[in-house]
Amino acid sequence: MRVILATAATLMMATAAVALTPAEQRGLQFAITNCSICHSVFPYGLSPLPLAPRFRDLHLIRDVDALAEPLHTGTVSDHPSMPHFLLDIDQINDLISYIHSLSPQEP
Repeated sequence: MRVILATAATLMMATAAVALTPAEQRGLQFAITNCSICHSVFPYGLSPLPLAPRFRDLHLIRDVDALAEPLHTGTVSDHPSMPHFLLDIDQINDLISYIHSLSPQEP
């Protein structure tokens, strides 16, 4: 049963990733590797850590573009369990591009 669920999750991620730009795909990969232990980084599902905001909801609680500076300096959150990340500008742009891809598009 676990194998079936893992395979289904992988196929869903692969299908969703096809529609992403290369920058968004790199941002997704960074998010899966570094953020998904606490945050829901996909367009669906709950965060593993209930207090961690879902990436698809970040636009509701903060200016996503304003994350660039804290991601560069490593001060994204005042929450003590949030790890400090020092991303380079390309990683920041990729991650922000991916987060934007999760937000509803304006008409």
